[in-house]
Amino acid sequence: MKKIEAIVRPEKLDEVRKALEVSGYPGINITQIEGHGKQKGVTQQWRGEVYKVDLLPKIKVEIVVSDKDQEKILSTIQKAAGTGNVGDGKIFVSNVDEVVRIRTGERGERAL
Repeated sequence: MKKIEAIVRPEKLDEVRKALEVSGYPGINITQIEGHGKQKGVTQQWRGEVYKVDLLPKIKVEIVVSDKDQEKILSTIQKAAGTGNVGDGKIFVSNVDEVVRIRTGERGERAL
């Protein structure tokens, strides 16, 4: 099993959620976060004053999938979240050793 963490633009959240539901994965966790990548924030101007915004609002989407569905989900997220511009985000994939459904005690992929 794999845990997929995607950092995406806030305005792309609805598209990502809908695309994941269509792919058969409606169960996700969503967290509002702030951060920056290589661009190190943005410079803006307000009332004639220039200021730098170091931390930009982002959304972290977390989902655990079976190994066989990893590529499908990565592709789905990338297509739904991408704009082709700097700041689109990143996707991280890590191994999950075990999953336990608390209510039933089911383990492994059956618990997903």
